[in-house]
Amino acid sequence: MIMDAQIRSRTSKQMMYVAIISMIMMFAGLTSAYVISSNREDWVSFDLPQALYISTLLIILSSISYFLAKKSILKNNRSQTTIFLVITLVLAVGFVFFQFEGFNQLREVGLYFTGEGSVVSSSLLVVISFAHLLHVAAGLVVLLVVLFRHLNNKYSADNALGLEVGGIFWHFVDFLWIFLFLFFYFIT
Repeated sequence: MIMDAQIRSRTSKQMMYVAIISMIMMFAGLTSAYVISSNREDWVSFDLPQALYISTLLIILSSISYFLAKKSILKNNRSQTTIFLVITLVLAVGFVFFQFEGFNQLREVGLYFTGEGSVVSSSLLVVISFAHLLHVAAGLVVLLVVLFRHLNNKYSADNALGLEVGGIFWHFVDFLWIFLFLFFYFIT
């Protein structure tokens, strides 16, 4: 029984790491396209929308709250775990809201994704950010599943694998956005 749990834990985490590697490769390609395109004559530099700064803060806070949820379950503090998981979910939804607000702020200054008024730099920013948002959407599903399973007493100090694997994914999505934000900040 103990060996089965160890194998399950190791296998689950390895599968998550393989998925993360494929996501890293995808975003490496997208950011490479951004760098190469920045040498075009029609490249337009612009300041990042303020909403992206807020969304970055929210995703950092969500990572901290998820970390605290995991710490709480390892102490078998179920009520505190619930609070931190709900906070993580709320912060994640806030992140999504401010990402879309950032897209709106780009449009307000005349930078569009496609069509008249679109430029390569803003189009790529939206494509890369939206690709990240798709991963955040998957992360929201993960957060909901983890919260649901937690509320149904599936996790404890002795059995927190689902919460751990969900955390690996959520922290990766957070780290990925921080990388992308800094990339846009210094390259744009």
